[in-house]
Amino acid sequence: MPKIDNMLAILWMLRSGEKITAKQISEKLEMNIRTVYRYIDAISTSGVPIVSEPGHNGGYSLLNHFIEAPLFFDVEEQTSLFHAAVFAEEAGYYGGETLDRAISKLSNYSNQEQETKVNQHVTSLEVISGLRSASIEPFLKELEQAIANGYSVNILYHKKGEKPLHDRLVDPYRMIYWNHKWYVIGFCHLRNDIRSFRIDRMESLTLTENTFNRPEHFSARDFFIKNLLPTMEDKKGITSLVLHGDKSALDGICQHWFLGHYLQERTSNQAVFLLEKDVIHTYAPYLLLPYNTSIKVIEPVSLKKRLIEVLSELIEFHQV
Repeated sequence: MPKIDNMLAILWMLRSGEKITAKQISEKLEMNIRTVYRYIDAISTSGVPIVSEPGHNGGYSLLNHFIEAPLFFDVEEQTSLFHAAVFAEEAGYYGGETLDRAISKLSNYSNQEQETKVNQHVTSLEVISGLRSASIEPFLKELEQAIANGYSVNILYHKKGEKPLHDRLVDPYRMIYWNHKWYVIGFCHLRNDIRSFRIDRMESLTLTENTFNRPEHFSARDFFIKNLLPTMEDKKGITSLVLHGDKSALDGICQHWFLGHYLQERTSNQAVFLLEKDVIHTYAPYLLLPYNTSIKVIEPVSLKKRLIEVLSELIEFHQV
């Protein structure tokens, strides 16, 4: 471990406010005790107020005002960083060894008391997610660097259901993680417009020397959501979707990423959505069928008929 890391590790161990001996530091950091003394002297010389108490119950400690310095994380802050790392890893975040190294420092730079408290909280949480594709991690890292530095990228990718590869020059504005997938939002030079691209469909990505300026006040989140959801502005045929049923089932429907955007009214046993009629007949049956008898359609009557049609089609298909 580099000298600066060892010195910082000692500072972290001292920040608990409890006295700690040179022997305890040497055992924790696996270094010679004479090296510990040299690092303590170097830290003190730099202006850190280390208090040294000799004797049987002696040891090193820091003055209180330095313990509270914003450089250090308290137990709750350390726990939050550990939890955030767990979620990031499950989302396929590209941090990899860098993230592991940063998190390991929190453990290495803590004394036994801090480590015990943090572990009690960290081990209380687990995140279960689907399989992740390790092949996109290099793309995520390169895209993040391109976005941060304002460089255009050449991407080679395939569209859904299409075998031919498409070549695009893109100014990447933001990366978005949605529904277990990573996307990049940016300006496509071929289409002369802003587009979204699924990163797992990319075959190659090359950083160019072209620079770009990101539009002011551009929201990648708003752009992405707008393209996911059918717009109903200046359109006729808007109708009410009225559902009656079990409270927990209605909660799930109201929190659905699609239907939740169109919720108008909600009571304990009823929910009202405003949607285009074609959308109701196209998407709603497949969203509602998994809820079985816990949900009942009140309006429109045409959706009831469409549900029966979909069920009949399924029955006929599986009887063949």
